Amino acid sequence: MTGRIPPKPAGRRGNVPLWRYARLFRRDILSAQPDRLYGAWMAVFRTPFFRSAMVNDPELINLLLKERPADFPKSGRVSEGLRPLLGNSVFLTNGDDWARQRRIIDPAFEGGRLRDSYPAMRAAAEAAALRFEAAAGRETEVEAMTSHAAADVIFRTLFSVPIEDQTAAETFAAFRRYQRAQPVLNAGALVPLPRWMPRLFRPGTRAAARRIRGLIGAITDRRQAEIAAGTAPADLATAIMTTNDPETGARFEAQEMIDQVAIFFLAGHETSASALAWALYLLALYPEWQEQVASEALAADFSDFTAVTGLRVTRDVFRETLRLYPPVPMMVRETTQTEIFRKRRLAPCTQVVISPWHLHRHSRLWKNPDAFDPGRWQTGNGRDCARRAYIPFSAGPRVCPGAGFAMIEGACLLAHILAAVRVELTDRPPPVPVAHLTVRAQSGIWLRLVRR
Repeated sequence: MTGRIPPKPAGRRGNVPLWRYARLFRRDILSAQPDRLYGAWMAVFRTPFFRSAMVNDPELINLLLKERPADFPKSGRVSEGLRPLLGNSVFLTNGDDWARQRRIIDPAFEGGRLRDSYPAMRAAAEAAALRFEAAAGRETEVEAMTSHAAADVIFRTLFSVPIEDQTAAETFAAFRRYQRAQPVLNAGALVPLPRWMPRLFRPGTRAAARRIRGLIGAITDRRQAEIAAGTAPADLATAIMTTNDPETGARFEAQEMIDQVAIFFLAGHETSASALAWALYLLALYPEWQEQVASEALAADFSDFTAVTGLRVTRDVFRETLRLYPPVPMMVRETTQTEIFRKRRLAPCTQVVISPWHLHRHSRLWKNPDAFDPGRWQTGNGRDCARRAYIPFSAGPRVCPGAGFAMIEGACLLAHILAAVRVELTDRPPPVPVAHLTVRAQSGIWLRLVRR
């Protein structure tokens, strides 16, 4: 081990007035939180506008996500910042709408379909490795490169077009603008606003969202025409657009399909790009683990789908990256009735925050919680925490339908890149994690690339 600890934002110490908390929250929700949350089972926050509770107790998280998920729907306040882009997507809906959408989406991500998507994923990984190799010999901001790679995976697996396709490239560029303009949560998550009151967004947010949705609409319209003509490729978009709800027989309408593609891009592109960039940084920080990943990759036959599932060290590295830098750092649920959590009364409509960021670094659950140690997943503590305190894709009925896809994608991209180049630290300061739509680095992640 190098003795270096991966960077994390300093937690807030002590109490602050609401106005200052709102400023800190808007700048970065991670550093706005009190440092004590890394060791607390639960914390309750009260303001004149709202009440909320953050829970880190694995038993309570199990109750919220697995035992009684219908009693704790997604908070409507989360949608305040995401609605312009995601519309009525599966990420924001609750109840019958959510159940119907999942019945149509889930079959596309079953095991057999993942195998069918693998050739497109591998082609994107090969293209990414070539781009990294071409950048060898200089310092490079790798978040931009991992964003490119993850977007390429999405377009190839979803619509059978590479990122070089004009519409795909325009969508990617528009999404990057949106990602920087809109935080994961906005003021609507802090202050309950009446429905009639206009929502305020950062400059460019609505325009970027309209641009993205227009581009996605053009792609889905083209695919619908191909389906009607019998010429559509057998990719994820075709699978979803031709799946009937087994209960009603209905399919997604055009606008609803745009909503779903938008969340596929958010969940499948943003989260994968974030995790891959942090994985590369961590492997530059811990070169002994990097060499193990590279050795696995150079020995693998990637023409076979099972090669990725056999990359044990690479997959453990990616799992550890998702522990330290979960792309979606917080999830917000809402009570529908009075609840008693750890002898504390929560009234109806209380916001309940589940924070993978704090849970994954909890000092009472994990050994050496702030250290990067992929080997922990083969230990008793790691296996126990994997069951009780590891939720990068959520858990229970609302677990991300693309969780399996993301793990295969992450290992495939990481292995291909490190088979082509070695990543090294530069003289720049360590990257500072901040939460935009996902956990990114405040000023990017700069690494030196060296051709193998």
